[in-house]
Amino acid sequence: MKAKVQAITRAATRAKSFEWFRNLKASRDSVLMALAVIVGIGGGLISVVFYGMIEHATRWATGISRLLSGAQGPASWATAIVAASGGLIVGGMTHYWAREAKGHGVPQVMEAVALRGGRMRPRVVLVKALASTVTIGTGGSAGREGPIVQIGAAIGSTVGQWFRQSTDRMRTLVACGAAAGMAATFNAPLAGAVYALEVILGEFTANTFGMVVLAAAVADVVAGSFLGSHVSFQVPAYQLVSPLELLFYAALGLVSAGAAWLFIKALYWVEDLFDGWKKVPEWTKPAAGGVLFGLVAWWLPKSMGAGYDVINDALYGRLDWALLAALALVKILTTSITLGSGGSGGVFAPSLFIGAMTGGAFGSLVHWLWPGHTAPPGAYALVGMGALFTGTTQAPVTGILMLFELTRDYRIIVPLMVACVVSSIAANWLSKETIDTLKLARRGINLKAGRDLAVLSEIPVTAAMSRHVDTIGVSATVRELVRLMQETRHTGYPVLDGEGRVVGIVTLDDVRNTQPEGRLERRVGEIMSTDLVVAYADESLAEAMAKFDQHGVGRLPVVARQDPRRLVGFLTRSDVLGAYNRALVDERPRPDEEAPGRRSQHGSFHLDTPFSSRI
Repeated sequence: MKAKVQAITRAATRAKSFEWFRNLKASRDSVLMALAVIVGIGGGLISVVFYGMIEHATRWATGISRLLSGAQGPASWATAIVAASGGLIVGGMTHYWAREAKGHGVPQVMEAVALRGGRMRPRVVLVKALASTVTIGTGGSAGREGPIVQIGAAIGSTVGQWFRQSTDRMRTLVACGAAAGMAATFNAPLAGAVYALEVILGEFTANTFGMVVLAAAVADVVAGSFLGSHVSFQVPAYQLVSPLELLFYAALGLVSAGAAWLFIKALYWVEDLFDGWKKVPEWTKPAAGGVLFGLVAWWLPKSMGAGYDVINDALYGRLDWALLAALALVKILTTSITLGSGGSGGVFAPSLFIGAMTGGAFGSLVHWLWPGHTAPPGAYALVGMGALFTGTTQAPVTGILMLFELTRDYRIIVPLMVACVVSSIAANWLSKETIDTLKLARRGINLKAGRDLAVLSEIPVTAAMSRHVDTIGVSATVRELVRLMQETRHTGYPVLDGEGRVVGIVTLDDVRNTQPEGRLERRVGEIMSTDLVVAYADESLAEAMAKFDQHGVGRLPVVARQDPRRLVGFLTRSDVLGAYNRALVDERPRPDEEAPGRRSQHGSFHLDTPFSSRI
């Protein structure tokens, strides 16, 4: 009873807040602008808090590790114990509180934007922050950028839900939150805004761009007032040595695309491996992952955590090519174990790390071969960061802007542009899916095809088809068919045999294409099309639309897959459009709901009951 009273009180408070907000004398753009500022402030503040949480967790974990190992340093057997303990905590959090907080978080944001109108559970803010803090703090090979994108997006979604915004405005606010988190974490407002538009929304519009940039700028200012304005990486004065060197940077783009492909494949292979452990409780799997990456880190400590200090060493050319190559491969392994086992963290920092190591190793090779025509290895490490990030996301604009804002150095921009564009093209050739969209594609959600297809893929044919269908018998005359067309105003009908089974389809074009002499006395069975293109009741509307486009038809009989001659409904393009529009306003019909039927003046057959031919 008490819980019910509390729920009613919260609903009343929310309704009162909404009424106050709605009564403000402001334009729709002004309201959205105000909400974008609120989201930006929230994203900036939570990024500061999140940064502090990770710093404290890291110090605590390091102290415990040293205590256990007798002050031998974190690179000991105690590392695996601390990492396993962290994994156990994270597993419990995500399993019981918010399963969407597992992994790197961006696919969940993209799914919410494409399929749920931007709606995310508010609890994700807290659970994702805590779970990622524990994962990263205990040495997990992950970054804080992916989690803050999900946390910021959840803040934007919560603000939108609180003030009852429309679906399109909800998506914009989610993008504002993602941009705010990215901008505040990297001190890169422009890259954060472009990332939200290029990756999260997948579209650019003038109004959305303005709101997202506003949120990113506000978040950057808020975070900067606490953490100060800083450059993430101090880079030596690198520049293009020779125009011919652009060929080497293009080659680095190809190598980076290959490394990105290997990273993506390894991540999901490890995830499948842990998912295959059916007899092991799900919430304990991150602990097993902690033991594994802890043991690897014992052997190569530089592979732990985000590794920004190691990246700086690569940028200054302090690491030899063998260590650079080894770190790139080991980082792929440890990140895959950390996140594939169920840990919580981002792939942005690992992508930058792998890219710097790959670029540094490649640069060491070309500089050794052509020292007079190439820049030092550190320049290639810098470009490799952007190229590999682009290879994993296939977002070249974000990759170029991010590296520019991370370093604030314009002198290397041309090689960076060449490498990022080549990497994006090569990565797309290797795989149509990115590190973010592959998780959704494996579940049958194709965001690459656009939001329209993503929405249609979630709606079954049975939710849109007509169950009341006008039919005609195979032995009816064309005269009777024309009379039926005049009565119902339809131009196509399924044709049924004497047992009520569909044997063809007849349209107005079939009538027109029949010889005029004796046309009206001919039988429908003589002019109908028997080359049936049908939709199955268990298909999605996306699959049905593909059949419309492939065969150039405007209507599809819907049949049972087990009995392809048993008619269960009728689907037209207008039915699909109607279902799509209902989905956009969050009124998607359930499969068991009856869609609007086509009733003629003289009645029609309901296909849930036994029927015989209309004529």
